[in-house]
Amino acid sequence: MALYALVAALALARLLPAFAVPAPLNNNIAQPHPEQVKPSASAVAKPLALPAPLCFPSLGFLTPAVAPADHSLWWCDPATEYAFVGFSYEVTACQSRAQLHKEFRDIRQHFKSRYVRLYGFCDREGFYDDIVDAAWANTLGVHALIWFGFDGSDIWISRRDTLLAALHANPLAPFVTRVLQFGSEPLFDDVLPHAQLAEQVTLAKANLSSLGIPVTVSELAYGYQERGGAQDVLDAIDSINIHMLPFFSQQASTSDQAWPLVETDLNWFIAHGNGKKMYFDENGWPSVTSPSVQPNSPDAVADVPNEQGYYELLDQHCEDLKAVVGGGIGWFAHIYSDNQEPGYGIYDSKGNLKFPFAPRTAC
Repeated sequence: MALYALVAALALARLLPAFAVPAPLNNNIAQPHPEQVKPSASAVAKPLALPAPLCFPSLGFLTPAVAPADHSLWWCDPATEYAFVGFSYEVTACQSRAQLHKEFRDIRQHFKSRYVRLYGFCDREGFYDDIVDAAWANTLGVHALIWFGFDGSDIWISRRDTLLAALHANPLAPFVTRVLQFGSEPLFDDVLPHAQLAEQVTLAKANLSSLGIPVTVSELAYGYQERGGAQDVLDAIDSINIHMLPFFSQQASTSDQAWPLVETDLNWFIAHGNGKKMYFDENGWPSVTSPSVQPNSPDAVADVPNEQGYYELLDQHCEDLKAVVGGGIGWFAHIYSDNQEPGYGIYDSKGNLKFPFAPRTAC
C-alpha cells in the first residue's frame, strides 16, 4: 500500500505542471514520403505505466485541468486493456464539436467506454482538433484513422498528411490518440500492394516516433490471407486491429453459434502476430441487410436479437478473450448508431437503444 501511495503521489505531481507547447513541426516531416522521412523498423518502445485508475483512459481516471509536461506514465498499459473498450464511431457526417461532445459524453458515461475508434472520413479543416477536444473533455482515447475509401482514388495521401500534421500541431493530440490506423481493409480492398502498405506503416511510425503514437492497419484476417499472409505488414504494425465480422462467413448462421468463427480468425492472428496486442475494432453483427451488407451463407440471420446475441457471446467469453496473448482482446462495438451505418448501431436511427447493452469491461 505504501508503494502504491508513493506512485500515486508521483503521478499527481506529474499532472500539475502546465502543458509546455512544443515547437511547430517542420512541414516536410508531416508528409512521410520516402525522400522526406527515413524509414525506421523499430516499434514504439513500451513505456512504463501506472495502474488504473491512475492511467488514461481507465475508468475512474480524473483528467487534469491541463495536460502534463509529457506523456510518460500517462497511458494505461495495453496489456491490461481487454473486454469491451468502446465504440466504432463514423465521422462521415462531419459532426459538429457540440455533437461530438454530447455523444462522446454518452459513450463514456453511459457505456463506460475507454476508447472511440474512428470510421469513415471528414475532410473539414480542423475536424480532428474537434475530435481531440471532445475526447480530452470526456476522458476517451482515440483510434484515429487514415481512410482509404472504396473508390480507388489517392485522396488517402492528403488525408494522411493532414492527420499527421494535426497530430504534431495539436498539443493535446498525443494525450488522446492511442494509435493511428490505416484503413479500412486496405488489403481486402486491394488499395495498395502489401509491401507498399508495410512501407507506409514504417514511414508513419518514424513520423510519429517523437509523439509516441503507434501505427497499425485495420483489416480482416482474409485481407491478410489473400495476400499470402502479408507478414511484412503484420511485422510492421505495432498492434493488430482486427475486423471481426462473422456474419459474412460462409458458415454463418445465428450469432449464438459464431464463437468457432471468431476463434478461427483469432487463432490465425495469434499464430502470425508475434505476441502483439490485439483489438477487435470493426466488430459486430448487423440487424438488417442492405445492398452492401449481404451474407455469404444462406443460414445467416440479420435481426436485432442476433445483433444483441453477438455482443452477449463476446461477453460470455470474456475470460477466454482475456487470456489471449498480448494482454487479452479489447473489443469495440461497431457501430454507435444506425445513423452512422444502418443496421449495426447500438442506437436506432431515432436515438433509441435497440437492446440493453452493458458488456463487461473486466473479468
